[in-house]
Amino acid sequence: MNNYDYLTNESGPKVIDEAMKLIGIKEIAGPKHEKAIMDWARILGLKNFTADETAWCGLFAGIVVYRAGFEVVKDPLWADNWRKFGTKQTVAMKGDILTFKRPGGNHVGFYVGEDDECYHVLGGNQSNKVGFIRMEKSRLTGIRRCPWKIAQPDTVRVVHLTEEGTISHNEA
Repeated sequence: MNNYDYLTNESGPKVIDEAMKLIGIKEIAGPKHEKAIMDWARILGLKNFTADETAWCGLFAGIVVYRAGFEVVKDPLWADNWRKFGTKQTVAMKGDILTFKRPGGNHVGFYVGEDDECYHVLGGNQSNKVGFIRMEKSRLTGIRRCPWKIAQPDTVRVVHLTEEGTISHNEA
């Protein structure tokens, strides 16, 4: 994890704590499907999600938000619908939901940091698993902050990271 070791040493915000518990879960190619991913769809009541090979970045965001105690957006499988979550922001900070354009659709994940060129994103269906990727800032379409019920956690802040890892161009 190198660049992301700091995430294991500090708690919060809750969405990041919940997302970290799911790192490494990956889809299974073929007729068998990853039970955890299918369970997320069942928990969220998404009857139209029938295979883990369906784009599931929005499903991942949905289960994380749900487990963190927030309301999931309508039709969470559509990454762009996450632009309706929480409150709109102009500066991304730890735990924010970021939406991106990509070939053939969109992508959604959680901000864990940035370097000069890219946002570092913790998300699902990133190379068919839950993990970290770097995404070019020019692809960003939205930044949304959780609707905190009491106060924004102190760990919500801009996080500067080194340029480590390749840049993702297609998250499927």
